[in-house]
Amino acid sequence: MNRFHWYFHPIFVFIFSILALGLSLFLYIYWYIEVSTGLRRIVENFNLDTEKVLAYDTWVVIVVLSVLVGLILAGIFIIFIYSQKMIQLLRLQQNFINNFTHELKTPVTSLKLYLETFLKYELPREDCHKYIGYMLHDTQRISENINRILNIAKLESKSYKNEFADLDLITLINHFLRDNKYHFPGCHFQVDNNEKIKQAVCRINETLFEMLLMNLLSNAVKYNKSSTPSVRVRFETNKKKLHIHFKDNGIGLEKCEFKKIFKKFYQVGNSQDMSAKGSGLGLYLAHHVARIHNGKIFAVSQGPGKGSVFTLMLPFPQERG
Repeated sequence: MNRFHWYFHPIFVFIFSILALGLSLFLYIYWYIEVSTGLRRIVENFNLDTEKVLAYDTWVVIVVLSVLVGLILAGIFIIFIYSQKMIQLLRLQQNFINNFTHELKTPVTSLKLYLETFLKYELPREDCHKYIGYMLHDTQRISENINRILNIAKLESKSYKNEFADLDLITLINHFLRDNKYHFPGCHFQVDNNEKIKQAVCRINETLFEMLLMNLLSNAVKYNKSSTPSVRVRFETNKKKLHIHFKDNGIGLEKCEFKKIFKKFYQVGNSQDMSAKGSGLGLYLAHHVARIHNGKIFAVSQGPGKGSVFTLMLPFPQERG
C-alpha cells in the first residue's frame, strides 16, 4: 500500500485539481459553442427572433465563467501554499522539539552525574569548587533555554510591559557588556567610538533591547570555533536610521541562509554539526524585538569560516550630540 501514498501528496493533488479544472473548462466552452452554433442554425432555419431565443451572448457567458474559474484556481493555489507552509512549520517544530529536548537532557544528565559523584566520594575542596562551577554552568544553560521559551510566549502574546524611554544605546551596550561579561568567559568585545556620533539616543524598551543583545552575542559566541570568540560593535547613521553592526569571527553563513536564520526554529547546519546546537529561537527573538522597535535586523557574511555581520537598524530622527 505504501507505493500508492504518493497519489495523496499535496503537490500531486494540486496539479491534478488544476488539470481537471482546466480540462472541464475547456470541454464546457467547447460544448457550449457547439450547442450555441446549433441553436443559431435552428433560429435561422425557422426565422425566429434571435434576441428572444439568444438573450445572452455566448462570449459574455464564457468570460464570466473564465473569471469564476480563475477565482477558484486562485483559491486552490492559496490553500496549497498555506498547506505547504503548515507542513514546513510542523517539520521545523518537530526539529525544534528534538533539539530542545537534547538541550535540556544534556545538562540534566551532567548535573545528575556530578551529584552522584558528591554522594559516593569525599572530594577535595578544589574539586568540589570545580564541579560546582560545572553545575552552575549547566543550570545557567537550562535557565537560558527556559527563558527563551517564556520570552517567545510574552512577545507573541504582546504581554510585555510597554515601557519605552529615550536611552543612549552606546552607553547601554557598554554597560550591558560590563555587567554580563560572566556569561561570555574568554570572549573579547569591542565597542568602537564614532566621533560623528557622540550619543545614539533612541526610544526603546530597555528590557527587550537587552534581550536582543543577549541573543545576538550568545549566537556569535555559540557558533564560533575560534579560541577567542570576538564581537566588534560599530555605530553609524544613514538616512535617519541608526545602524548598529555586530561583527563576529564565527563560523560564517552561506548566502542562502541570510534570511532563513531569523525564522522560528530554524538552525544552521545539521544535528551532527556543532553549528546546529541550540533551540533555533535566539535570532527569531532578536528579529521580533527589532520589529517591536520599528526597526529590522539582517545578516551578511563572506562565507563559511569568515564570520558574520549582524546589523540592527532603528529609527534615528536626528543626530544628537
